[in-house]
Amino acid sequence: MKKHADSIDAAILDRIQSGAPGDVFAPTDFLDLGSRAAVDQALSRNCRAGIIRKASRGLYDVPHNHPLIGPLSSSPDAVIKAVVRRDGIVLQPAGGRCANDLGISDQVPAKAVYLTNGRSRRIQVGKSQITLKHASSRTMATAGTVSGHVIQALRWIGRPYMDDRIIAKLRRNLNANHKAQLMKDLCHAPAWVADIMRQIAAPT
Repeated sequence: MKKHADSIDAAILDRIQSGAPGDVFAPTDFLDLGSRAAVDQALSRNCRAGIIRKASRGLYDVPHNHPLIGPLSSSPDAVIKAVVRRDGIVLQPAGGRCANDLGISDQVPAKAVYLTNGRSRRIQVGKSQITLKHASSRTMATAGTVSGHVIQALRWIGRPYMDDRIIAKLRRNLNANHKAQLMKDLCHAPAWVADIMRQIAAPT
C-alpha cells in the first residue's frame, strides 16, 4: 500500500514540477493517476511535507519566495486558469480589466472581478480575493473573445463618457480579424455598444 502511495505522490510531484513556474493545480488535474481519494491524500501528504502548498481552497502550487519580502501568493490569473479547468466554467474579465487590456484606460483594477456562467462567489488567494459574478447567457456568449472585451470595456466606460478618441484608439489597436469578429457579435451587445462596435469595425 505504501509503495502505491509513494508512486502516486511521485507522479503528482513530477507533473507539478514539469509545469510552468507559478502554475496552479486542482485535484482533478491528476485523476488519471489514481482515484479522487488517493489523489487528495497524496496532495495532503505533499502539502504537509512542505513540497507543495494550498494556493486557495482546493488548489495547490509550489511555494515560491521573494528574496526580500518572503513567501509570494499565487498569481490570480493562474488560480483562475485552474478554477476554469476544475469547474468547467466560462469566465469573462469585468469591464475595468478589459478597458486596461485594450489600452483605453490606464486604470489597473484593484480587485480581480470576472463574469461567469457559474455561480457567484469569492475565491481567496493569499490576502486578495477574486470575485466571480454570475452573468446572463447573452453576456457570456462572447466570453473570452475580443468582442467580449470590447463590450465589457465600453459598458464600464459608459455611454455618456464615450468619445471619438476612444473609438479611434480601438480602431488602431484592433486588427482586421478582431473587427470582423465585432461585426459578427453585434447581436450580443446593447444597442448603443453595437453602434460603437460598427464604428470601430468600419472600413477606413
